Amino acid sequence: MKRLIVCLMAMMGVLTLSAQSIYDFTVKDDAGKDVSLAKYKGKVLLIVNTATRCGFTPQYKDLEALYGKYSKEGFEILDFPCNQFGQQAPGTIEEIHQFCTANFDIEFPQFDKIEVNGENAHPLYTWLKAQKGFSGFDTEDQRGKMMDGMLRRQDADYDKKADIKWNFTKFLVSCDGQVLKRYEPTDKMSAVEADIAMLVNPVLKNMMNRRSIRKYLDKPVEHETLETVVKAGINAPSGMNAQPWIVRVVEDQKLIADVNEAAGRSQFYGAPALICVCTPAKGGGELDAGLLGENMMLAAQALGLGTCCLGGPVRFLVSNEKCKFFLDRLDIPADYKLNYILAIGYPDEKPAAKPRDASKVKYIK
Repeated sequence: MKRLIVCLMAMMGVLTLSAQSIYDFTVKDDAGKDVSLAKYKGKVLLIVNTATRCGFTPQYKDLEALYGKYSKEGFEILDFPCNQFGQQAPGTIEEIHQFCTANFDIEFPQFDKIEVNGENAHPLYTWLKAQKGFSGFDTEDQRGKMMDGMLRRQDADYDKKADIKWNFTKFLVSCDGQVLKRYEPTDKMSAVEADIAMLVNPVLKNMMNRRSIRKYLDKPVEHETLETVVKAGINAPSGMNAQPWIVRVVEDQKLIADVNEAAGRSQFYGAPALICVCTPAKGGGELDAGLLGENMMLAAQALGLGTCCLGGPVRFLVSNEKCKFFLDRLDIPADYKLNYILAIGYPDEKPAAKPRDASKVKYIK
């Protein structure tokens, strides 16, 4: 019997390690029926281990508010009650569900009770923890400091383990099944909501999905599509409506090839088209030109195109006499200068997002 149990645990470990996304897992709902998480493909998920007798239990109200606000936009909360932390979820799943509906009017799905740590941890949680380990409590927050002190007294090295630390730990999962972020129970729900909004709001989602593309398909961009991108650009805000920029769109691929040949290498990552933005030679207009470019890059993203904003090639082009023919073709007025170039085309890569330093932001209240 012991050998059988060991074999089963080993098999579960192999299955967990081989999982590539959340859709590879099956869980039991509150009626004990198997549910494949592939059911939630295309949805943004917040996965939470909960308890009904915890100091964080009022977060059920916040979770329901999130669900009510974003569920129609492709957002789901998956609630997994767990009794491993202070024995604070002691009832049956039926009792837990009754408590949550009676006290917090929850409508998001609850699943059967599970364990999230230890040898009996559900494979889903073993995988989640492997994707996003524990990164610490915010000890400047009173509750975070309290949790850190309590857990450190129990285990001085608790923070070096990926284990779930307490009830109401949350994992944010993208619509393609990848774990994006882990929140500890002391993290502010406003921060959780901001991240969810970025994933489900189509405008914000488009902004979050844009990447600098440095590899393009050998496919021209349709003229009408380029017109749409540029129209989005010239409708960007402009101080006093001065519109101090001029734009040149290069569709002539031979011209682009000739520049690359003159330079001895590709200047534009193989992009089939270029958008060249110019500002007054005497200075000024840079802010408006930046807004113009951001609008165009976001419009391109929304249309399935990729872009990369280039400054280095500009410096090369204006300083290299062999490339004067390119600047001549742009027909830039004498009182203007080439400011930056957007490489644009159909992307042939999907770069991952690079981390951003939120600590550089401070709110003055």
